Amino acid sequence: MLDLALQLGDWLAEGREAAVATVVSVGGSAPRGPGATLAVDGKGAVIGSVSGGCVEASVYDLCAQALETGGSVLERFGYSDEDAFAVGLTCGGVLDVLVTPLTADGPVGALLRSALDTAARGGAVALVRVVRGPDALLGSALLVHADGSHEGGLGGHPELDRTAVEQALAALDAGRTATVEVSQDGSHCPGGLTLLVETRVPPPRMIVFGAVDFAAALVRAGKFLGYQVTVCDARPVFTTPERFPEADEVVVDWPHRYLRGTPTDGRTVVCVLTHDAKFDVPLLEVALRLPVAFVGAMGSRRTHADRDRRLREIGLDDHELARLRSPIGLDLGGRTPEETALSIVAEIVASRRGGTGLPLTGSVRPIHHRHTA
Repeated sequence: MLDLALQLGDWLAEGREAAVATVVSVGGSAPRGPGATLAVDGKGAVIGSVSGGCVEASVYDLCAQALETGGSVLERFGYSDEDAFAVGLTCGGVLDVLVTPLTADGPVGALLRSALDTAARGGAVALVRVVRGPDALLGSALLVHADGSHEGGLGGHPELDRTAVEQALAALDAGRTATVEVSQDGSHCPGGLTLLVETRVPPPRMIVFGAVDFAAALVRAGKFLGYQVTVCDARPVFTTPERFPEADEVVVDWPHRYLRGTPTDGRTVVCVLTHDAKFDVPLLEVALRLPVAFVGAMGSRRTHADRDRRLREIGLDDHELARLRSPIGLDLGGRTPEETALSIVAEIVASRRGGTGLPLTGSVRPIHHRHTA
């Protein structure tokens, strides 16, 4: 639901009723993951998506029914061998979709407004809902803030609320949306209740070191993928907002000093484009010892070999050096800054999602597969 928080907030502010369909679990190959949302208002307007289009019409009908009945429903959509035109996922996957009516004066509506207020202040928030279990609990919601405070509740069960808060804080820390199985008293027990934990967190950071021509293209690619992008270089003549107008931040500082002092987390991506030892070595010494998601450095294989030697000389071990992606990027054969940026973000996505970087043609791996980075 939180992926449509801004639009839904506008609907609620206007007093419009809506029904919200949310993907709560996925099996096999499916185009969207848990948390993907489609919403329909009382006049039939629709926003969002729960699939690549193969089940949208049926989900739309379920939302219309929910607006009439006022009740929540959990529906499963899967592939139909018997009828190629039947409602289903022709890619062979299975989606479980929870449809819930949403009104401006209802409890979920109040929680969503609170989530919007938090997001507008740049804060992190998680929405926990019962998506499988007794009808009395289905759709009940709990809103959890980054400091552990919470609003709402899951059917008046304190132990269940405590477990939900713990799961929400873990999901916020990782910036992910996931489902978890618990029993009604809150203990972990597969086969009991299923909770969907949706998060809304500030975008992950991409920090690009080196105010070079490739950096401008990488900034654009990073913004396209939803990163908050910083460009940093020690040379003020090159490091200007005019050269990088799409960057969220342009910083003139020694790279290693800036990285040591700036906030990073397990979603942060570090791209080193300077390929100059006096910048690279002290910077990578810091980067490879931080718990960030990705560290890559540009340069030829000869540059990489020299860089590896220098990093070993200052004390980095095999485990730390194994985290370095160098030369950065996938082998796409590109040469222009835009093609190079594409190869870099392709490797970042593959690393984040567990992809191989190989063509899908001839591959036997699932196209959509689960991965924990």
